[in-house]
Amino acid sequence: MKKVIIASTNPVKINATKKAFSLVFEDEFNFEGVSSDSNVSAQPKSDLETLTGARNRLSSLNEIEADYFVSIEGGVEKRDKAYEVFAWIVIQNNSIEGKAKTATFELPNAIGELLDQGLELGDADDKIFKRNNSKQKNGAVGIFTNDLINRTDYYVHAIILSLIPFKNSILYKNN
Repeated sequence: MKKVIIASTNPVKINATKKAFSLVFEDEFNFEGVSSDSNVSAQPKSDLETLTGARNRLSSLNEIEADYFVSIEGGVEKRDKAYEVFAWIVIQNNSIEGKAKTATFELPNAIGELLDQGLELGDADDKIFKRNNSKQKNGAVGIFTNDLINRTDYYVHAIILSLIPFKNSILYKNN
């Protein structure tokens, strides 16, 4: 059985990884979530900082034996006058790195103002919508779409896209 380490103990990220791997591979996997530090801001506020955070989470796992390492890092970036939200997914093994970004969507100014004050997106959502720990539940995407897209499914497509180099390794061996 192959082993997949997810650089998070967040059940949403673990479940999204399980779902994506089951769609892409026929193999049996053992999934384990491991706490890992991003070494970036608690709320990354740029595309580059978010991608860096995802990669940093994986670099701290190099002592662990596994077939795949998965990192999901959520971030925001201000474009024009509003923040957009997204996540970077980075997957690595001994020889290949795959990465992809989720779709983006614009946040309302009320959330953006709380981000400017230093709150993380999940905390801002909880404050505005009077919820508790939404980032480990349906997240901003679930709140704003009335769960037409929940946070788990929001990550699944990007995880699948991150797995392209692994399913097509001959074409990606020199990347």
